[in-house]
Amino acid sequence: MKEDGWISLFSGGKDSNWALCQALENGFNVEYLLTVHPPTGSYMYHVPATRVVSLVAESIGIELIEIEPEFEIPGDVDSGEQGDKEVKCIKNSLMEMADEIHLKGIIAGAVESEYQRSRIQKMCDELDIVLYAPLWKSDPLVMINKMVETGFEIMIVGVAADGMEESWLGRYIDNNAIVELKAINEKYGVHILGEGGEYETLVTNGPHMNRRVEIEYDVFWEQNWGEIRVKNAWLN
Repeated sequence: MKEDGWISLFSGGKDSNWALCQALENGFNVEYLLTVHPPTGSYMYHVPATRVVSLVAESIGIELIEIEPEFEIPGDVDSGEQGDKEVKCIKNSLMEMADEIHLKGIIAGAVESEYQRSRIQKMCDELDIVLYAPLWKSDPLVMINKMVETGFEIMIVGVAADGMEESWLGRYIDNNAIVELKAINEKYGVHILGEGGEYETLVTNGPHMNRRVEIEYDVFWEQNWGEIRVKNAWLN
């Protein structure tokens, strides 16, 4: 009889890494990480630097499933319909794996986005599996401090919010950055964890990883948003 296994939804960012760590610490049998490489403008998924996630997964030592979705982002789309459409690519992938793994549930790094959590929960209900979201409704400031204290090296790879300028791109979140994020939160309402897409991250090292991810990149900036564009990446 196959052992119950888990699949962790994994963008490579701080929240999905932290959720994965919580699952591993609690003894979950995490069989796979699952990453979606979405088009720009995705309503459900982290976009910048997802191609580096294969290196993060290699450093962690868990096999990665990568999904190349077929959906597009129309200019005049209903956000609810688009979110429903985007989550189908994960559901289809999980259904295709039914013979390979006795799937117990999905691990997700959702913190406050009901838009994301409700769609993932609905998918889990339809597949009769469990959703494990250990960050859900956690205090954002407590969470980011814990991540840094634990040894997460968190690079900011995308920003799209008032108060966050081009200089944030490629910057690592440390205690000084947390102080600044708190001030930006108080002035502009930017979520401290970037839960509304205000900024995106990539974890390049941490206690659950065996080797650090090194990155060479260019910075793209346009008006009030930007992202890093990876030129080369490797494990050190």
